[in-house]
Amino acid sequence: MSKVYATGRRKSSIAKVWLKPGTGKVIVDGVNLDTWLGGHEAIKMRVMQPLRLTKQETAVDIEAKTVGGGYSGQADALRHGISRALCKFEANFRSILKPHGLLTRDARVVERKKYGKRKARRSPQFSKR
Repeated sequence: MSKVYATGRRKSSIAKVWLKPGTGKVIVDGVNLDTWLGGHEAIKMRVMQPLRLTKQETAVDIEAKTVGGGYSGQADALRHGISRALCKFEANFRSILKPHGLLTRDARVVERKKYGKRKARRSPQFSKR
């Protein structure tokens, strides 16, 4: 099969993911995953979770571009994109990934600041006298 494309999103981050049969290389923004995430082992494991569950760590190559947000949001967007690409690549992977919640777009975003408040919900300190 040729290249498969999918988009993953999380917070304000977007990851464009291309998946093709290969040897297990994961390249994000032109560098490999270890360089891209540095010493964040827990986040690396989160990114690789869909590949581990479907046993595709050494069977596919992934190339991705990320934009927006920070490294954690981008990593979760990448995980979402990889999961969606795997479903397009092999239809029966859906039944493996769906129970783990990997195909659901995490809709939690930062709440906007309201007027009269210091943050989204934090009120100014009240003084009785």
